[in-house]
Amino acid sequence: MAARPLDVAPLRPSRLPDSGLGRGWEPTAIVVLTLLLLSFGLVTLYSASSVLALREHRPDTYYVLRQGAGALFGLLVLGGLAAIPYRFWTRLAWPLYWGSVVLLVLVVLPWTHGIAPEINGARRWLRVLGVTIQPSELAKIAIIVWTAAIAVKKAGSDHFKSLSLGLGPFFLMWGVLLLPVALEPDLSTAMLIGLLGVLVVFAAGARMAHFLFMGVVALPVLRHQLAVGFRAQRIAAYLNPASDPAGAGFQVRQSLVALGSGGLTGVGFGEGRQKFGFLPYAHNDFIFAMVGEEWGLLGVVFLVSLYLAIIMIGFRVAGRAPNLFGELLAVGVTNLIALQAVLHMAVGLGLVPTTGLALPLVSYGRSNLVVTMAALGILISVARAAPGGKGARA
Repeated sequence: MAARPLDVAPLRPSRLPDSGLGRGWEPTAIVVLTLLLLSFGLVTLYSASSVLALREHRPDTYYVLRQGAGALFGLLVLGGLAAIPYRFWTRLAWPLYWGSVVLLVLVVLPWTHGIAPEINGARRWLRVLGVTIQPSELAKIAIIVWTAAIAVKKAGSDHFKSLSLGLGPFFLMWGVLLLPVALEPDLSTAMLIGLLGVLVVFAAGARMAHFLFMGVVALPVLRHQLAVGFRAQRIAAYLNPASDPAGAGFQVRQSLVALGSGGLTGVGFGEGRQKFGFLPYAHNDFIFAMVGEEWGLLGVVFLVSLYLAIIMIGFRVAGRAPNLFGELLAVGVTNLIALQAVLHMAVGLGLVPTTGLALPLVSYGRSNLVVTMAALGILISVARAAPGGKGARA
């Protein structure tokens, strides 16, 4: 694959057929789909979290108002990043990478419990001046931007043909970023972040044989991590849900009950029963099950259609990007949304072991919400620079 310049971005014809909607429609479509998902998510979140809030002696709107505040901030972030030319991110690749590493290390250091408290057996959040952030969410953007910037420098050269000069250095730097995430412990997020980097490098032209070799090398470590503690219990419950119906298999069983109860049109907004203590984390880890219970199959189809539309537009933007860096950014942020959505839904359906990944723009969690909207802002910036886009000359 011939390298395309970073600073000079010659316009190139789209590799995709014209949709008939005219050029430059992608940014508007992304914004509309984002607002639809946000609105649907806030409505569903209110229903899913109201009982939990009352049980905690809080107003029933406690969680949805907090999420709403995060959504407003996220919209400002989305608008700001959409207006910034995407080439600017090449300057931030290394600062963003090392900044994420520092924040992640602060989370797991033994003497930082004051700002990184343990919650539900894990340390994943930093609390500074009354603000709580989840550094592993920022790391998702960091690995996409950093990998895209470095991959552009290597693409078109002989580096990608050599494991030691091509994929090897990427795995080394990814490991520095992923190790503290795994130590939180949050292996599912670490694997997701690593996969995002792999997909960006693959899109840049890295050799499949190298991926297979590195996968074989990493397999014993991954197998060991999955065979201990609560992860082993989740794997066992996934393979045989009936083996521990009141323990590790409880969440998935209750999720399937919720989905099965919804039928075609659902039991009705606010009428779901699984949120009354039966389905743990109904407002975040298993909010997809709440959609199925209260909105039924039609609600699920509507939700899936919105994600499919964003994913299709994201890859279209990647195909029309002016240069390789824009293409890799669009591929990375599109995969960020696609992988999280697919894995979250797969967990709710019992197709994969429980991971705890959020449903983008729908699950409760302001760090994930803001990062997802930042990713969409970057995608819009790439779309604006495409041939015929409003920012093509920016």
